[in-house]
Amino acid sequence: MQQNLSGGQNDKKDLSIILVDDDHGDAKAVQRAFKKVKIANEITRAIDGLEALDYLRGTGGKDKIHPPYVLLVDINMPRMSGIELVQELRADPELSRSVVFFLTTSSHEQDIEAAYDLNAAGYIVKETAGRDFLELVNMVDRYWRIVEFPEPSN
Repeated sequence: MQQNLSGGQNDKKDLSIILVDDDHGDAKAVQRAFKKVKIANEITRAIDGLEALDYLRGTGGKDKIHPPYVLLVDINMPRMSGIELVQELRADPELSRSVVFFLTTSSHEQDIEAAYDLNAAGYIVKETAGRDFLELVNMVDRYWRIVEFPEPSN
């Protein structure tokens, strides 16, 4: 039986997960890991920062994803990198509180510093997370169960 990530309160809306990664293999591994631990939350995949913004804003023909959501963002992507995406999020009053975990192959200190300068909730190097990403999935599950998010503004 699959479960949805929830905060343990009956009135809390299910968490949406936005996976922003241009690597099809890595994206599939994350999706398989969620299924393996029986978490059924919807995962919306964007292949770069521009497509992620379309989902978050409801532009470019994409249906808008409403809070609460967590973004799992790669750094190195075409058109708009993960760092550029989060800079855009932080500059947008409607998206500035987005919860972002970087999930990337980069272990460069400048990338780690740039991520935390943008108030990332976490920075995970893909090879550290493991090929099946189960640790990552369990971490997101635990995170969502204990944190409180502000009510979305309309």
